[in-house]
Amino acid sequence: MAKHDPDLSQLFHALADPTRRSILTRLAEEPARVTDLAAPTGLRLPTVMRHLSVLEEAGLISTSKDGRIRTCAVVPEALDPVRTWLDEQRVIWEARLDRLDAFVMNVMKERAE
Repeated sequence: MAKHDPDLSQLFHALADPTRRSILTRLAEEPARVTDLAAPTGLRLPTVMRHLSVLEEAGLISTSKDGRIRTCAVVPEALDPVRTWLDEQRVIWEARLDRLDAFVMNVMKERAE
């Protein structure tokens, strides 16, 4: 069984919500104020703040405050553990599919003989 990585679980939890993914997509363009992030969602500011809190706890964004204005920025390297895990899974599944293909080809060859 694969080892449990709480940081990876937190990252996937943060990425699981479409609103949070939309916020990350917006922040990939440039840093933005919280009010600017909230506007297109149609959600109330406290709800957006909870989404931002989840993203920040996962390390996917950073926030800074200048007076009353809070600005958020994406932290791209925070996705590295997700990328690493997905790459490892791809290798495992490609090997499994290669073995399955070899097995099926062998069975087909035996039946043809």
